[in-house]
Amino acid sequence: MKRDYYEVLGIQKNATSDEIKKAYRKLARKYHPDVNPDKQEAEEKFKELSEAYEVLMDPQKRQRYDQFGHEGVRNSFGSGGFQWSDFSHFSDIEDILSNLFGGRDFFGESIFDMFGGRRSRGPARGADLRADVEISLKEVATGAEREVTVNRREKCPACDGTGAKSPEGIRTCSACNGKGQVQHVSQRGFLRTVNITTCNQCGGRGKIVEDPCETCKGTGVVPKKRKITVKIPPGVESGIRFRMTGEGEMGPGGPGDLYVVIHVKPHEFFERRRNDLYCEIPISFTQATLGTKITIPTLSSSAEVVIPAGTQPEAVFRLRGQGLPSMNYSRPGDLYCRVKVKVPKKLSVDQKKAIEELAELFEDDIEELSFMDRLKSKI
Repeated sequence: MKRDYYEVLGIQKNATSDEIKKAYRKLARKYHPDVNPDKQEAEEKFKELSEAYEVLMDPQKRQRYDQFGHEGVRNSFGSGGFQWSDFSHFSDIEDILSNLFGGRDFFGESIFDMFGGRRSRGPARGADLRADVEISLKEVATGAEREVTVNRREKCPACDGTGAKSPEGIRTCSACNGKGQVQHVSQRGFLRTVNITTCNQCGGRGKIVEDPCETCKGTGVVPKKRKITVKIPPGVESGIRFRMTGEGEMGPGGPGDLYVVIHVKPHEFFERRRNDLYCEIPISFTQATLGTKITIPTLSSSAEVVIPAGTQPEAVFRLRGQGLPSMNYSRPGDLYCRVKVKVPKKLSVDQKKAIEELAELFEDDIEELSFMDRLKSKI
């Protein structure tokens, strides 16, 4: 079973890119095969480090991993290192070169264009949209459903997005010959560069509307206010984004996407640390001395905490499985309860007398050398 990538690199889940790089370099030097020849265990650890580093340094892979664990990146990442299967989803050699080298040469131009190549990108799709959703910690435990309202441009129902009253009111753009793009060729020594840009005449659609639709004025889109239901799974954290494909604005090349960003509200009783919960339990000094049972509320129901006799202040009790569910693992987090012993600020005459009598009874249990005496002996 694969280990958690954050655990492999020894970092927190909210680690920055610089922290990921620093952790990886430190461990890579330790387990590099050249430093550990003939050590199979070091080689396996180095592969594990490299795999964790590649996933966490890629924003998209990291997002899928944070949401769905190893299953979320299995289809986009092999067993470690360079594999041609990782590039099987690219349509041509230009895509492969772009993935390897960022798609740019030293002059800031397309690598593939250096060899006189070109590809058709098609009309641009619509803009992506963002919606922010706030949920409670209790909803993190159970999952939630929200309805978000977005203002976006959609396909005009009157002309079905063509922008014209009728099919006869559309002609092919003469500037790009219906391709929606134009090429600009330049020569720099032996390098031939082909820059492909969106056609200014038709806006990338390849068509010119001569008889505009009255509803959309020839744009093919109209503004709409939509309510979209978002299902939020249990275990989410603040900052996690969910992508809703095709729920963005409509463009010549199709709709964009909607990104839903989750914000978890602070809880007045529980503090969250990843999938574990922390809280403080106030008890009296008599309860701490004699022991007791306390029922505390949890996010789902309630739980019983057994306080043994002689419990000291700041003692922590762990309730397994009473934390939050995880998006990546089946086992939920735990609940940690820290004891806070309350000392009364005001005492009645009878209470004070009783405590004084109690103090006399405890005199025999006090060490002869007091704490202050021991402290003085160390100075």
